[in-house]
Parts: sequence; structure tokens; C-alpha cells
Amino acid sequence: MFNALQERLDAVFDRFRGSKTLTEEQVGEGLREIRLALLEADVNFKVVKTFVGRIRERSIGAEVSEALNPGQQIIKIVNEELVTILGEQSAPLDLGSASPAVIMMAGLQGAGKTTASGKLAKLLKSKGRQPLLVACDLQRPAAVKQLKVLGERIDVPVYAPKLEGDPVEVAQNAIAEAKRLNCGVVIVDTAGRTNVDEEMMQQAADIKAAVNPVETLFVIDAMIGQEAVNVAKAFQEAVDFTGVILSKLDGDARGGAALSVAEVTGRPIKFASVGEKLDEFEAFHPDRMAGRILGMGDVLTLIEKAEEVYEEGQREEQAEKLMKGEFTLEDFLNQLQSVKQMGPIGKLLEMIPGMGKAMKDAQAEVDEDDLKRIEAIIQSMTLEERRNPKILNGKRKKRVAKGCGRSSQEINELLRSYEEMRKMMKNLGPMLGGMGMGGGGGGGMLGQAKAARQLQKAMAGGGEGDLMEQLAAMNAGDPMSGMPGMGGPSGGGGGPRRNKKVPKRKKKKR
Repeated sequence: MFNALQERLDAVFDRFRGSKTLTEEQVGEGLREIRLALLEADVNFKVVKTFVGRIRERSIGAEVSEALNPGQQIIKIVNEELVTILGEQSAPLDLGSASPAVIMMAGLQGAGKTTASGKLAKLLKSKGRQPLLVACDLQRPAAVKQLKVLGERIDVPVYAPKLEGDPVEVAQNAIAEAKRLNCGVVIVDTAGRTNVDEEMMQQAADIKAAVNPVETLFVIDAMIGQEAVNVAKAFQEAVDFTGVILSKLDGDARGGAALSVAEVTGRPIKFASVGEKLDEFEAFHPDRMAGRILGMGDVLTLIEKAEEVYEEGQREEQAEKLMKGEFTLEDFLNQLQSVKQMGPIGKLLEMIPGMGKAMKDAQAEVDEDDLKRIEAIIQSMTLEERRNPKILNGKRKKRVAKGCGRSSQEINELLRSYEEMRKMMKNLGPMLGGMGMGGGGGGGMLGQAKAARQLQKAMAGGGEGDLMEQLAAMNAGDPMSGMPGMGGPSGGGGGPRRNKKVPKRKKKKR
């Protein structure tokens, strides 16, 4: 979504990185580029003006950190101001103590209300809640049918009486139905129009007055452009929504709505729909989104996704095997299948600090078909071969190749890559253990949420030491070059760096 904006901002930051001093003229030139980048991304003009004004005031003012040089200071300020316009803090759903708790969905037709309702129901169900979906867009049979299909897919009941009924009456009756079915949450999918009109707004206001929802969520298409502010204001006046859901955040448009709605309405963005699948629905975190826009990655979301597919004992066991170099092809297959559950590989890599830019610089794309080929090759091996690949002689490789429809050369390439990865992780083991990222007392790499928060904070410029400088080094090219103890993707330089003086060699007398 924010690829174009990220590239423009990164080009601006390239001018600042490494600068020992910054003049007012340099700051002004950089801010002009930032202003143009935001306007081209369809961010509202007033929001851009406020945003740039805050950065100018802080950049030229007296806010200077001894740990950061002026160039890093600019990046830190931009990051903090991005977090501010995105809403500053995360705002979880407030379902209160009412039973059932009613959530009303509002928005234009085509914004993704019905899909968002299904995704929200799936999320709440995964948290132990029992939701009921209610179809109140009775003038559109397709919308009612879509909600029923979504309900069947996620095994959630749908209350959808006869078409062309009274939406207000349906919403009221749904509460009694929820009590009968012992559902603790009612999600009301209201009608929409292709544009704002009085009839739609009045209907939404009447439904809200009738069911008194604890949350009224405004669903807006992230690709709507400059019109986002006007639409948001109209719905705010009509139903006074409590939060925003950004839909279609995985699209190719410029995404200015995400940077405008929260600032203009004063209402928090609570969720973001980041893909077509029903589980591609995330709680919105302003600091993490700012990190993604600035190419800093999103370590915490990556960890949370991993924790959803890895059990605690499994994480410990895999971390231990990795660091001892005992990682087998069977383990690799299990990891591969788990990673696929976390989402598209390309999106996951973009969450790793510096990796997104490095992939673009190398013009590298992750081919999901390559992962399927690897999976097919490993599945064609016997259990003994997966656990001990060294026994794979020419005859066995030929059998595996025939079983998966690949060539012997591809089998050899996979085995060579696997062996290199196994050795690299074994070399990195002591360093990862020292960072508290290993198994055995450290809680497992994926379980170190506290350490990840500190890392994320440091990357945003709020941590100790010179991690901002390391971030700048990562964004300048090699995604691993700025991390302590890592000498690049090859894994060289394992072990923490220490500030030791290197003794000079004595010259031999000739």
C-alpha cells in the first residue's frame, strides 16, 4: 500500500543520513519533498500542512539528542509525528459489560463493510467470544447472501430475515436472537450507498438509536483518496462512530486515507484489513504502521503472527535445534508449513527491519511457487532421509526427483542451501543465545516480546545507544549490516561486537 510513499520518504532521508550538521535551508528542502510525497499519496492537504509544520518546528528548534546526529534526529521526528497523525496509541475494542455487546458497522457501499464484519467475527471467535452476524442491508440481496456465506465459512450464526423488511426492527430483534443463541457479541452490518445521502445516514442513525451499540465502527476503503476526509466527516456527524476500520490496505493505491482519517476525525483506527483472506485482519497499531511506512519493519506483528502458529514448547525445541546445528529437513518442512500459515512470504519479509528496501535494491521477489517446489521435494523423501540428508546418494536423489517431478539438480541445490543455512545458524547460535533469543531460559526467540518491544522502540529513535545509526546502515543497503554481531546475510561476524582496541602488529626488522 505505502510502497510509493516509502520510496519517496527514503529518498529524502538519504540526504540526511550521516550528516553532521543540518542547515535551515537543508531542512526546508527536505520538508518540501516530504510535503509533495504526502500530497501525492492523497493525504489531506490540511493534515499535510499540520504534519510538516510540526516537523519544521521540532527540527529547527532545540530538541537535540546526544545519541543521534542531526540526520538521524530528523528521521526520529518524522517517525514520532507519523505516529501522532495515525492516532498515537492503539485503541482496542471496548465491549464493556453488556451482554450481548452490540457492534454497528457503517460505511459506503463497496468499502468492505460486510467482509470486515466477517473478519471481525472470526477474530472475536478466536478470542473466545461467540458472535452473531446481523444482515441489515436488506435492499441488496447480494449483501445478505455474502454475509450468510461468510458466516458458514467461519461457523458463526447469521440473523437474516426476509428481504425488504425494516432494518431497525431487524437489528432490535437480533438482540433477542443473540440471547436465545447465547451469543455475547452482535455485529450489525448496515446498508451503504455508492455516495453519502440523507436516507442512508438517517437509517444508520435510527439503527444506532434502537440498539445502542457499545462500538460504532466506520469502515473506509484505504484507496478512496482525497474524498476520505469528507466521507468520514459525514458519517461522524450522522452516527458519531467510535473507531475506524481501514479496508483494502493491501491494495496498490496511495493510501492517503490511513494518514488522514484519524487526524481529522479524532477517532482511532482500530483495525486494518490487509488481505483478501478472512484471517488477514489486524489490530491497528500507529507506531507499527509508522515503522512500516518508514521502512523500519514491524517486529512485534511478526512475532505475534509467529506465536499464533507456534506452540510454546515447539518454539523452544526449534530454537534449541537451530543453535545446536541439529536442524533437519523434517524440521525445515514443519517451519515452512508454519510460515505459510502466517501469510505471504513477501509481506513477512517486509516486517523485518531493512529487508523491504534490500529486496527492492536487489530487485528480488519472493516466488511462492518456489516454496511449493521445496515442500514437494522434501515430502518426496522418506522420514529417515529428512532426518539424515547425508544418506541421500545418487540413487535416492533420483527416486526423490521422480517422486516430486523435479530434476536431480534441484534436489542438490536444495540440499546445498539447507546445509549452508544449518551451518550459519549454528555459527550464530552463541550470539543469539547471548541476546536472550535462544531456548533454555530465554523463553525462545519468538517468545521474547519484551525484548522485541525494546528493539522496536530503539529503531524508532527512543532507545539507548546508536541503534538509529544501525537502522540507517540497514536502510542504506545490507539489512543485516547494522545489527550487532551480524556481518551480513552470510552470517559472518557471529558474536556481539565489542569496543576492543586492536593491537598494532610490530614490524619485523629486515
